[in-house]
Amino acid sequence: MSQPAVSLTDVSTYLPGEPIGADYYAQFAESDNLRDNLMFRAPRFRHHVAPDESAIDMVERAAQGLIERHGHDVVESADVLITHTQVPDMAFYGEGGGIAHRLGMRPSWVLDLNNGGCAAFVLALNVARKLLSSGDGRTALIAIAQNAAGQFFDQPRTRCKAQSAVPGDGAAVGLVTVSDQSPILGIECRTYGEYAGEMTLSFDPPRKWWQAGPGEGSIGFTESKITKVLARGNRQVPEVAFAVCDRIGLDPKDIDLLVTNQPNRVFLRNWREALELPKEHHRDTFDECGNLFGAGIPVNLDRAISDGQVKSGDVVMMAAFAHAGDFAGAAAVRWGGRP
Repeated sequence: MSQPAVSLTDVSTYLPGEPIGADYYAQFAESDNLRDNLMFRAPRFRHHVAPDESAIDMVERAAQGLIERHGHDVVESADVLITHTQVPDMAFYGEGGGIAHRLGMRPSWVLDLNNGGCAAFVLALNVARKLLSSGDGRTALIAIAQNAAGQFFDQPRTRCKAQSAVPGDGAAVGLVTVSDQSPILGIECRTYGEYAGEMTLSFDPPRKWWQAGPGEGSIGFTESKITKVLARGNRQVPEVAFAVCDRIGLDPKDIDLLVTNQPNRVFLRNWREALELPKEHHRDTFDECGNLFGAGIPVNLDRAISDGQVKSGDVVMMAAFAHAGDFAGAAAVRWGGRP
């Protein structure tokens, strides 16, 4: 018996506050031996979560587009809720339960994903498709909150580092349904466990992240680590995209729209060149939003839908890698139009 078609039916997003220009971080910049590294070339703008704005607040605001287009009932009656939050509001548990309550949901499944990182939207699509196609419901919501820029990276002693000028905040909610409206054609998810743990937090003096002490945490980047991450990211994202293309019988050059995470301009250029796609077939909002981590794919997809860059019948390829290269995923969808 064939499994039912599962679609990424819609996506809606939210960017907090007014755009913050590159000069904001320039005023705090100090001597940093990574200042000129291509990995940390600042975007023109990005957005920051407000000091009193929680991840749940962000997701609730992102969901409003879905509610306006599909009604409260579609959101409230969803059978599955899959979430990913870059900086959880509480250390010991994720945001799934709180998001379900805020949106008026009583889902059978609530799953918080951590390992997906910047590729969390693809991983969540994979999980949602598996659950819905096996009969565990007819509707799933995917909720992504990237809230590290205005919290973690804007700490007074962290924002002076080159790494802090790149991230931006945003949130997204995707609607996945048992239907053939915008069918998911294929998904490839790969875990590279040998690289797990290579992304680290750095404190001076050293301590565990939860221990009290002087100084604030930052990502433990070194020239050597950056070189490895660049090599892995340049390889992994095209690899998973090629794997999906091979599975669904699509020449990569026939991808109508490529949507990736967006750590920096170098990755964006290298990925589209690897897939032999022109710039106009690769959506990015890097200079408007910075590195949106896990929210990058859905935010860019929402922008592409809203301004007509992707049209009914187009094949959209979503691809990303996470952390220091411990996970990568790609998913292809034939877009059927926004209801």
